[in-house]
Amino acid sequence: MSLDIINAYCGYKNKCILKNINLKINDDEILCILGPNGVGKTTLLKSILGFLKLQSGEIFLNEKKINNCSNIELAKVIAYVPQLHTPPFPYEVLDVVVMGKTVHLGYFKSPSKSDYKIAEDMLEKLGITYLKDSIYTEISGGERQLVLIARALVQDPKILIMDEPTSNLDYGNQIRVLRQINRLSKMGISIIMTSHFPEHAFLCSAKIALIEKNSVIHLGSAEKIVTEENMKSAYGITVKIGDFKKDNGEMVKTCIPIMN
Repeated sequence: MSLDIINAYCGYKNKCILKNINLKINDDEILCILGPNGVGKTTLLKSILGFLKLQSGEIFLNEKKINNCSNIELAKVIAYVPQLHTPPFPYEVLDVVVMGKTVHLGYFKSPSKSDYKIAEDMLEKLGITYLKDSIYTEISGGERQLVLIARALVQDPKILIMDEPTSNLDYGNQIRVLRQINRLSKMGISIIMTSHFPEHAFLCSAKIALIEKNSVIHLGSAEKIVTEENMKSAYGITVKIGDFKKDNGEMVKTCIPIMN
């Protein structure tokens, strides 16, 4: 499943936020979008999802214009995990997760026992089975984020779009979500995620789109894009990129800010 963004101009009404964006995402690829607040990371995601109409340019899903796809067609291929979610009703967590199956059900059909089993399995994979019978409106923001990720995965997407998926999570749950993202990419699912943490790009072996102000985009591997020079240019802070050896001998990079 490929997604092609060609000469896209994204924004709100008459205000253009991003100009001339060209990106291609292939099967089992992780694209991590980095950049400071206000450069248009979420705007780009909303444009891909069709929440915002492109001001110019095209987006293709498997060579088909995305604006020619119905909402149901898109929902069967693309799942979305928003950064924030205000729940309208006090559903139990398991019911929220099983809602991911809605797009695969016919009209007037209810989820089956098999659908609920899939939802329970996903809660277990994310380590949040203990939330199964909790009321969604009464759990923490970080727990809600994990529930939304579970719901998106139950949707069985080919492309998973995640807006800062670890922003409300404690350190342990951040790593668990990143591990799950790596597993999903190995299963052939394409991941598009935004993040404020450059080291996440190294942990996910992701392709990077670093967006600076004025729609300047640096595109390439984490090793090529997450550099001391680019971090200074994009965020205005000094960092050091270090190499560390894991217990298995594998080398991994990390990004450390310098506090002056």
